[in-house]
Amino acid sequence: MDVPENLKYTDEHEWIAVDGDIATIGITDYAQGELGDLVFVELPEVGDEIIQGNSFGTVEAVKAVSDLFAPVSGSVTEVNELLAADPETVNKDPYGDGWMIKVKMSNPGELDDLLDAATYKNLIA
Repeated sequence: MDVPENLKYTDEHEWIAVDGDIATIGITDYAQGELGDLVFVELPEVGDEIIQGNSFGTVEAVKAVSDLFAPVSGSVTEVNELLAADPETVNKDPYGDGWMIKVKMSNPGELDDLLDAATYKNLIA
């Protein structure tokens, strides 16, 4: 199970990578493994506002549909268009090409609410 040390995590199995005030968000290797093969990803539009802890989209797998929960609040600056045509990219590369959205954070202090890699590893153990 891959849990990169340089990312932050939610207890709902999203990951976040921060570069300045831009956050890249996706689902963890654990989450994609539990869901199985993804067949559809519903994401917000560029310009949409997301709020920490609220749903910002869904992923649909053969087994189930799951909400995606925002690790931080902010405005969506980019959406991974590749996932519309090839949602299984999330299964193949959840921390790389399988990223979902980029957000300009409105409150970087929310990062303090997230889990570090060691805490996330304990959660999924």
